[in-house]
Amino acid sequence: MGKVLHGFGLFACIAVLLALCLLLLLHDGQYCCGRVQKKQVNESQSVGGSCNLFEGSWVYDDTYPLYDTFSSCPFVEKEFDCRKNGRPDSKYLKLRWKPDTCALPRFNGMDMLRRLKGKKILFVGDSLSLNQWQSLTCMLHSAVPKTNYTLTRKGDLSTFSLPEFEVSVMMSRNAFLVDLVKTRTGGSMVLKLDSIENGNAWKGYDMLIFNTWHWWLHKGSKQPWDYIVSGGKILQDMDRLAAFREGLTTWSKWVDSNVDAKTTKVFFQGISPSHYKYVLIISFTLLVIAPKFFFQLFFFPITLFLGLCSP
Repeated sequence: MGKVLHGFGLFACIAVLLALCLLLLLHDGQYCCGRVQKKQVNESQSVGGSCNLFEGSWVYDDTYPLYDTFSSCPFVEKEFDCRKNGRPDSKYLKLRWKPDTCALPRFNGMDMLRRLKGKKILFVGDSLSLNQWQSLTCMLHSAVPKTNYTLTRKGDLSTFSLPEFEVSVMMSRNAFLVDLVKTRTGGSMVLKLDSIENGNAWKGYDMLIFNTWHWWLHKGSKQPWDYIVSGGKILQDMDRLAAFREGLTTWSKWVDSNVDAKTTKVFFQGISPSHYKYVLIISFTLLVIAPKFFFQLFFFPITLFLGLCSP
């Protein structure tokens, strides 16, 4: 799968913190859409009215991180624990994103559990979704460390539950969202751009959080399919961006047809940074020299698909 960099933890923090802020704000019916600075933050400011989340700074915060994998998250998967994997520095754990025109409220796990009482959340996607699901479960557990929890995995579905709060957070590993099936004869893997029968498993949730991207670009031994079905034709390959567009169109039509916006929130997380050496270096360079563009690229699809969540 390629060499995993220790720096991947930074991108995990970026994704987790911004996505969780969006989850909390949007759950209340509000939404708002870097550079690193060490400065004091005025906590008396709060999000209100319109707030552009893309314009802001990374600020150093001694009260971070929100949880410690050594002591408050016993179930974190080893692939996502940078410190246990030997990363020597820890300053990246102290960074918090602060918009220029407002201050995001500090994550409050107990408050979130109260808001979500009796609800079910499902992440669907690749390793970006897996990482965010893992971090959210750690953040919720660290807020109520003495509360009983269950963590199970059946096939591609992982389920974290807190029975006392009647809250369940699930993760469905699905890199393409559209159907990837094995043929009955020959055992070939076929990516069906116009089919999304696996979507039946996404029904009945209060919040759906999707992502897909970098698996669409894999070729050779890293490509998980043998053929693509597009427009009723069986192809050995096609333009990958065109395939991505067709697959995402199928997904968006599924959401329009199967999700009741009055009862279910839908989020699309956007593009995941690659785990691999050179693409990760390019992504980090873009983050440093053009932070506004980086965050717009990374999170713009959220605003694009917000219409799916509104009546």
